[in-house]
Amino acid sequence: MSLITRENKEKWHTHLRMSFFCCTFAAYFGFICIIMKKNSILLLLLAGFLLSSCAAYEKKAQSGAAVEVNGQYLYRSTLDSLTVGLGAEDSLRVVQQYVSQWAKDELMYNKSQESRVRNKEKIEEMVASYRRALYVHAYEEYIVDRRMPKSVPDSVVNQVYERMPERFILDESIIKGMIVVLPKEAKDIAKLRTWLSKESMDEIEKYAYANASGYELFTDRWMKTTELLAHIPSDRATLEAALKTKNQIELSDSLKTYLLQVTEKQLRGERMPIEYARGEIEKIVLNARQTEFLNKERERLYNEAIQRGDVKFY
Repeated sequence: MSLITRENKEKWHTHLRMSFFCCTFAAYFGFICIIMKKNSILLLLLAGFLLSSCAAYEKKAQSGAAVEVNGQYLYRSTLDSLTVGLGAEDSLRVVQQYVSQWAKDELMYNKSQESRVRNKEKIEEMVASYRRALYVHAYEEYIVDRRMPKSVPDSVVNQVYERMPERFILDESIIKGMIVVLPKEAKDIAKLRTWLSKESMDEIEKYAYANASGYELFTDRWMKTTELLAHIPSDRATLEAALKTKNQIELSDSLKTYLLQVTEKQLRGERMPIEYARGEIEKIVLNARQTEFLNKERERLYNEAIQRGDVKFY
């Protein structure tokens, strides 16, 4: 919702009328000063002051400022961005709350600057330190993004995987397979069980398209047990126990039958498959690479500064 309401339009027109009147009066006053010789310099200075005041007033009006607190401005564009997609009443409520909180924060900050706050010097030191840290962090992100290699070769992935086996242990089982969801009255479920166990994909897909209310094929990716629970009526402990002894799990509720066929699995407490662990391995490698890269960059800057004489020892 835009803040350009009838009330705001009237305020805007008032700003324009005031600006026009002020500038016209200043110009007219300056013209009179030129005609009059007596105290012309003083009068011209006064006219200049009026013109500068008018310019400041006009600039404030044209900037889109909606609220001012002690020289700090809150702009209409900021308030408009808060109300996108909201109705009139919700927009008004959101804007009122935001303006009130903003004004209170500004007033409290101003009061803190005027008062004798204890440890003020310490606060300024902390602010300066935090500002430096933000700049350094932003620069580090910049050079890492543009200059540090991001690819991790398979050979490096394999080395990390073999060197740190304890790092890649599953805290929950993962499987590849398929889920077929059927209405209770579906026919030939016995045939489907056989096709699933044999992974007869043509027959499974024909049956699923003709009878299933849901069909999920994930033979090409690993799925966690917690993800599986979004598709079947079970709990994690029951599912984990069933996976230890079964590759085909059948469940049901009052309306449907759920058939889960497992084509591959790694149980909780076992080692992750290397392709599953790859994402974590790449993070380990890239974090170590980034640390080394930034250390070298700091060392390079330091050595170059010494050579230029920018670092002086006394």
